[in-house]
Amino acid sequence: MSDMNTDSNHKFRQLWPTLKRLLSYGLPYRRPLTLAAILLWLAAGAEVCGPVLISYFIDNMVAKNSMPTGKVIGLAVVFLLLQILAATLRYNQALLFNRASVGVVQTIRSDVMDAALKQPIAVFDTQPVGQLISKVTNDTEVIKDLYVTVVATVLRSAALISAMLIAMFSLNWRMALVAMMMFPVVLILMGLYQRHSTPIIRQVRSLLADINNGFNEAISGMVVLQQFRQQGRFGEKLGETSHVHYLMRLKTLRLESLLLRPLLSLISALVLSGLLMLFGFSQEGAIGVGVLYAFINYLSRLNEPLIELASQQAMLQQAVVAGERIFELMDGEQQQYGDDLRPLASGKVEINHVDFAYNPSKTVLKEINLQVPSRHFIALVGHTGSGKSTLANLLMGYYPLVSGEIYLDDRPLKTLSHQVLRSGVAMVQQDPVVLADTVYANIALGRDISEEQVWQALQISQLEPLVKEMPKGIHTVFGEQGNNLSVGQKQLLALARVLVQTPQILILDEATANIDSGTEQAIHRALSAIRHKTTLVVIAHRLSTIVDADQIVVLNRGEIVESGNHQQLLAQKGRYYQMHQLQLAATELETPV
Repeated sequence: MSDMNTDSNHKFRQLWPTLKRLLSYGLPYRRPLTLAAILLWLAAGAEVCGPVLISYFIDNMVAKNSMPTGKVIGLAVVFLLLQILAATLRYNQALLFNRASVGVVQTIRSDVMDAALKQPIAVFDTQPVGQLISKVTNDTEVIKDLYVTVVATVLRSAALISAMLIAMFSLNWRMALVAMMMFPVVLILMGLYQRHSTPIIRQVRSLLADINNGFNEAISGMVVLQQFRQQGRFGEKLGETSHVHYLMRLKTLRLESLLLRPLLSLISALVLSGLLMLFGFSQEGAIGVGVLYAFINYLSRLNEPLIELASQQAMLQQAVVAGERIFELMDGEQQQYGDDLRPLASGKVEINHVDFAYNPSKTVLKEINLQVPSRHFIALVGHTGSGKSTLANLLMGYYPLVSGEIYLDDRPLKTLSHQVLRSGVAMVQQDPVVLADTVYANIALGRDISEEQVWQALQISQLEPLVKEMPKGIHTVFGEQGNNLSVGQKQLLALARVLVQTPQILILDEATANIDSGTEQAIHRALSAIRHKTTLVVIAHRLSTIVDADQIVVLNRGEIVESGNHQQLLAQKGRYYQMHQLQLAATELETPV
């Protein structure tokens, strides 16, 4: 028994920090929660007074065969008023608890979402999106039950049990001591339940996150699934995970069925037998029939809050496990930025002795040294895996450097604030994200941008004619992921998004790789219009797009192997020359005779 108590205390000490932190979110709502707790106690007092009145009625009126009409009516009216008062108080406390709990969950969910948005980009490279979604939605919903159900039930049960114990001791202290014998046994059962249920509940929460992640992957890749007829395989995979989740849930239900209601009902029956024996062996008149009725009534009522308290352990455990998961996210490493708030005055870039690796076993960039004057057009070329996009991501400040330093505007990149980086450096990616929203919302992205500025950006990006033809102009709503736009139109939209407030440094990451020649020419015209307003860093797949670059840097296996303008590199007849000749040959083969 001593070992069991020690183990239970140890587990409680492990759970308490998380539970304490979850409950701390209720501090801003302490006034309504305190008022709700007071209403609970008043409701419990009103509810407990009912059996006392009936006990008085039995022992002082029925037993003595004296039933004055006025007293009987008075007792009946008081009894009914007490029940109505208890119901009214419970209704109001339930409203207060639910309002507070919804506010708490909104705060927690906002904190979790904020933490998810501030995660380092490296986290999104490795962690499934479904896991994050599960933490923001399912886990916070479980925490809502902590306030709506667990806290309310614990306070209600504590108030009811305390009020009944006071009433029982005031009626007969010997019978009250017999009734209290069930409490130690209940505590032991609760300890056993906590000990065996915690690891199972952790598995349940993890499996639920896996199910969400599986659905997210299936929906996101539906076109691929149907193209390669993989619906059955994915269905089986999700089915297996769901089945394991079902088995884990069954385990928790078996524990509840074994350790909670049946055993507690048995204990209650044994205590009732003890009360009947005490009544039977007592001297005649020592314990009134009305007192026995009151105790039987209290025992039946006492059993229910004890069962509720024990059964709330499952929900409490789930809330604590959910809390552990979201606090792990909230306490995790965040994307690091500096505190230099001075806006970039130029687009000068300097890269000194930079090395980088996504993991220690494989270096992606080695000893990169590069000088880019302000307002220059620099191109990065090389075969797949040469490190072009990685270098662009480093310029965006997405990843910390392994060694070396990057300077923007003669200031270390790591010292620049988030605001300075995002307003001074922008990127147009190969696969731009399009929101299921209006053209205006997709370009403004929550920034204080006027409609006139949006139209100017559309004009520069060559999208103005297309948008003017749309039914509602810039207020036309795109489909999901911009499915009513072509790949090229998405690229031009992404370009307009960054040109609405022209940055000091503009990076195009393979922006012309998957578009037709017409869209390529449109991007060329757009870049020509802003070339002297920003520093252009273009990662190019098609060499024809960067022949006018001031400097072309050729990367191979993470190292700079050549550098110069188009004519200089062709004259060297090195790697760039080979790439150029291969693309010329491919173009000739594609040209119809």
